[in-house]
Amino acid sequence: MLRSTHQDVFVEAGCDEAGRGCLAGPVYAAAVVFGRDFQHELLTDSKQLAATQRYELRTIIEEQALAYAVASVSAEEIDRINIHNASYLAMHKALDSLCVQAEYILVDGNRFIPYRQVPHCCIIKGDGKYLSIAAASILAKTYRDDYMDNLAHEFPQYGWITNKGYPTIQHRNAILEHGYTPYHRRTFRVTDPQLKLF
Repeated sequence: MLRSTHQDVFVEAGCDEAGRGCLAGPVYAAAVVFGRDFQHELLTDSKQLAATQRYELRTIIEEQALAYAVASVSAEEIDRINIHNASYLAMHKALDSLCVQAEYILVDGNRFIPYRQVPHCCIIKGDGKYLSIAAASILAKTYRDDYMDNLAHEFPQYGWITNKGYPTIQHRNAILEHGYTPYHRRTFRVTDPQLKLF
């Protein structure tokens, strides 16, 4: 079972992002605040869940969280400020939109750009350790998937229904054959062998 909180003094928000390694589409981030007594035995890292489970849990999160927010940063902005800064900007935008102000922030990963004067803690693989980060990972992932599914109808040749913009061989080949769309990240080199294949 994942932990409810990291500390017991301040209102705590968990943050995570989705779409960092994609060739197309925005990067999404979410922030989630739970009550201290919140528990859910199925809630875990979104990557460990089937799509149907993620969407079922999204409903539970949105009904039972004290506050949640989802935000995104466009491919154009990613190209302008780089994916690392864009990921943190999306997290900051999500934190801005919470109806309950975060007093302490838990962030998945090992780096973060400080948000205002709010203390934070970076947790490596935090989405598998803390409920609020796991919930943020699920919201960010499902909202981004919905966005890419909608785009896929406009650009069916890129296979976004299945690859969601990640650098699969099919997606790379489609870019080489059909070129970029307005939603592609131009600063991500399509043929770079260092890009992780999904």
